[in-house]
Amino acid sequence: MKQKLFLSLFFSVLCSVLAGNLHAAEQDIGYAGIEVCKACHQNIYEQFVKSIHGRKEISGSPANKQGCEACHGPGAEHVRKGGGRGVAIVTFSKKDPAAKKSSQCLSCHQDTRSVAFWDMSRHRSLDVACYDCHSAHYGGDKYLKAAEPALCFNCHRDIRSQSNRQSHHPLKEGLIKCSDCHNPMGDFGKKQIKADSVNELCYTCHAEKRGPFLWEHPPVEEKCLNCHVPHGSNHSKLLEKKVPYLCQSCHDERGHPGSVYTKFETFRGLATSGKNRMFARSCLNCHSNIHGSNGPAARGSHWLR
Repeated sequence: MKQKLFLSLFFSVLCSVLAGNLHAAEQDIGYAGIEVCKACHQNIYEQFVKSIHGRKEISGSPANKQGCEACHGPGAEHVRKGGGRGVAIVTFSKKDPAAKKSSQCLSCHQDTRSVAFWDMSRHRSLDVACYDCHSAHYGGDKYLKAAEPALCFNCHRDIRSQSNRQSHHPLKEGLIKCSDCHNPMGDFGKKQIKADSVNELCYTCHAEKRGPFLWEHPPVEEKCLNCHVPHGSNHSKLLEKKVPYLCQSCHDERGHPGSVYTKFETFRGLATSGKNRMFARSCLNCHSNIHGSNGPAARGSHWLR
């Protein structure tokens, strides 16, 4: 019994000594401690402790290391000089290349599943750093500095313009996000889309267009973007052109001539037929099953309603 008590006291004293030596070592290499950081940076500290980085129950988190200084570096000299801009404690500057800035984050997150394709991503090749989009302190959605799509629109202004057009995906309405279709950390798909092909991506929401159909419309089967634009259009249903001109890009046959409107076909014109050219002149009035049809014989093969 006495031996167990002695061993218990011995290990207790040993741990205390080691802890004291560790604390002294930290002091020697210039660590100030998280409580010192908190004294001046109260607002940032409160955000930090609520974030995943501030949770001690997560192994390897900054809270289990040197707290703020796990990322920002030793801050004792910064404190001795009175803080402010006297001594910078971040481990990189704004002039450093993105790879160096991101290396601080990747030192912990390099094995994270979401960044598995970061090295092959378009963002990395364009010198975008982690902190350009993410905040280490703020614990919002994916630790982003702003909500989607506003964050993405800071750089992708052409897409913002397209999303303001008459027909658009409900980005502004908040029903979908850019990251629902694209993986900003990189992916195998073109434009970093979250699918093997454009059609597969579209089918995740528009499953009724997948088929299988007895009569497939070849351009639909090939690629949705043959007729549609993804981000915004001034024509209905995100079409690339107005119907019938879109259809006549491929179909300009004798039975459906592609001639323009003329005075001859108006209600006051001399033509005895063809008055319907002045209203509802759309291929979709008859060919409504344009993505594919299971109808019988000629009705199906011509995608008629």
